[in-house]
Amino acid sequence: MDKRLLGSLVIILFLAIYSCSYQPYRQANKSYKRQAKLYAKEVRRTPSLFFTTQNNPLYWIGTTNFNMRKPNFVIIHYTAQNSCEQTLRTFTLPRTQVSAHYVICKDGSVHHMLNDYLRAWHAGIAKWGNLTDINSASVGIEIDNNGFEVFTEPQMKSLFQLLDTLKLKYSIPANNFIGHSDIAPSRKADPGKYFPWKTLADSGYGVWYGDTTNVVVPDSFNSVRALRIIGYDVRDSISAIRAFKTHFLQDTSCILTEADKKVLLEVAERSL
Repeated sequence: MDKRLLGSLVIILFLAIYSCSYQPYRQANKSYKRQAKLYAKEVRRTPSLFFTTQNNPLYWIGTTNFNMRKPNFVIIHYTAQNSCEQTLRTFTLPRTQVSAHYVICKDGSVHHMLNDYLRAWHAGIAKWGNLTDINSASVGIEIDNNGFEVFTEPQMKSLFQLLDTLKLKYSIPANNFIGHSDIAPSRKADPGKYFPWKTLADSGYGVWYGDTTNVVVPDSFNSVRALRIIGYDVRDSISAIRAFKTHFLQDTSCILTEADKKVLLEVAERSL
């Protein structure tokens, strides 16, 4: 065989192997491992008092009864970007200061980007009930969707499998599967009016309502109080109403009709 031809074949083979093994997020993965190692070192460190008293003990005593903190909420988002690759890059750039535990692409592939026990930066300034640090108590799931399109069948299939795993693994209550717009109604609209909340609730991921035909709303009914019972931050009541209607009625308006109030009453009672 001609030496030049052989050399060309070797180069082609090398490039083929290199292209198959190339990992574009190698540096991000190194950063992840480095940070995780630092946190592991901190956890292994013997606890010490943050203050001094007159009668400090002579020696440290470590309790034998403890485990890892675990998430108690699942927050569902849409990415508001145009591709899964764009989102993955966003979550691996330090300057963006945003992240999530999971990203679900349109083809149904699931990227598990952060250990569930670690705190992702997905909720931002948010509130649900009396909980104000949502990031410390939740798993964040981002679904590749720009906000103006329906979610794909492979995405939803993967989402259900993931939710089932999370619910069983961490014993997350059904009512604690909520959306970004629920916890940040004045800032966020995701996962939006196209997200199938009823389908999720029917499978045990979220609260829903029944037939409201015969529901009677009392004259004393207070819509804002009902929203607060469900968990909404009602300091901006107009935004809270819009978030509620987006979630439960696939309607982005901010006016409660009599029919809407029946639904609100039902959901509030089921949230108690």
